[in-house]
Amino acid sequence: MPRVSIQTQDFDVSTELAALRAGQGNVGAVCCFVGTVRDHAQGVAGQVSAMELEHYPGMTEASIEAMIDEAHRRFDILGARVIHRVGVLQTLDQIVLVAVTSKHRGQSFQACEFLMDYLKTQAPFWKKEITPEGAQWVDARVSDDEALARWGIASRNTVA
Repeated sequence: MPRVSIQTQDFDVSTELAALRAGQGNVGAVCCFVGTVRDHAQGVAGQVSAMELEHYPGMTEASIEAMIDEAHRRFDILGARVIHRVGVLQTLDQIVLVAVTSKHRGQSFQACEFLMDYLKTQAPFWKKEITPEGAQWVDARVSDDEALARWGIASRNTVA
């Protein structure tokens, strides 16, 4: 099973978690995060009808693979899986799955959160929200950069 998948089709969380755990009798914890398309644009509910996600093929996968390698260096984890969807997604659609296995829950929780923080700021994805007023690109958020900084990593989005 690949550690990273960039795809247009939806994913089944149960299937993915079972595959990640398969044959690993020493797994004591599985932690996962599933991100979905919400209907909020700039804090206003009901504004977003869809989101379009683009990526740079090859570069995106390599970036996420490096992120998983870093998670293995920082945390005592056994495995990790990241799925990120691209294309046009509707509200409530699943966008991303980050799943981590470890012997103990603390390492899984931390590694999952680390991977998601890193993914939000460092992976080469571009998001466009579709609203009644038209489509607009989503800018990087300061709160995402701050979340990454707590891991001792400066975001490439920060302007000097």
